[in-house]
Amino acid sequence: MIVSSKKILLEAQSGKYALGAFNTVNLETTRAILEAAAELRSPVIIQMTEKTFQYGGGHAMYQLVKNLADFYFPDLPLAIHLDHGRNTDVVREALAIGFKSVMMDASTLSYEENVAMTQEIVTEAHTKGAVVQGELGNVPYKGEVTDVEHMDWDKYMTNPAQAEGYVRATGVDTLAVAIGNAHGSFPERPTPDFDRLVAIRERIHLPLVLHGASDWQEMNVKKAIELGITCFNVETATKTAFLNTLRQTLNESNEVDIRKILMPAREAFKAAVKTKMKLFGSEGKAVV
Repeated sequence: MIVSSKKILLEAQSGKYALGAFNTVNLETTRAILEAAAELRSPVIIQMTEKTFQYGGGHAMYQLVKNLADFYFPDLPLAIHLDHGRNTDVVREALAIGFKSVMMDASTLSYEENVAMTQEIVTEAHTKGAVVQGELGNVPYKGEVTDVEHMDWDKYMTNPAQAEGYVRATGVDTLAVAIGNAHGSFPERPTPDFDRLVAIRERIHLPLVLHGASDWQEMNVKKAIELGITCFNVETATKTAFLNTLRQTLNESNEVDIRKILMPAREAFKAAVKTKMKLFGSEGKAVV
């Protein structure tokens, strides 16, 4: 059943576990996420980006996830989320399609521009019954920073005092924070700034989200949850599992049935999702 991302994230916050927000791009990855969640009885967030809208069509991708959930997993708590809406046009497109959970990512803009743009979207989204994730601080991508070796992480990480004002000014429902985490293959800060996370949590009581932490080891994940993280965005780990298995299948087989070629990759993706759900502590938390 489709539920509010805020609802299941608040439940995770109260229960001291975290949810995975897993990126999907097609039928195989969507089925893998849903099957993993159903088998572990875990609430789940399935999300997609603007690039996925361009690849599969925003309406089509939303209905793919919704129809699979409604017809085959009707008792599974599921939120469908727009990940990294980098401009108001794509966020408004998602809201018009029917998304009840969106991210307004204005994190690369000035603080003032970030507040203004996010506040505008929050006002519109709330009139449609949708919730909004904002981001303060900047979780870097590969290619965004020229001198990685001498990178000043303080310029990228979330300022706790500023975050308090940001939440109050924008009215966001959840907040993505930066404590040394990084997207994809970008080298992360050697040690996450957990003291900064503590300071953020002391000032902010809504659900906190970490992007770019899908390759974090168990110790850091557990500590982040203990200190207040309630959601981890996951793409690199699942994508890597899918692609590595797909390459192996193609190298080792002359199979011409596309379904048989894709199935092992789908299963590898599902296994990676289940590993994350167990690590986040969401297994068995799906309550009907």
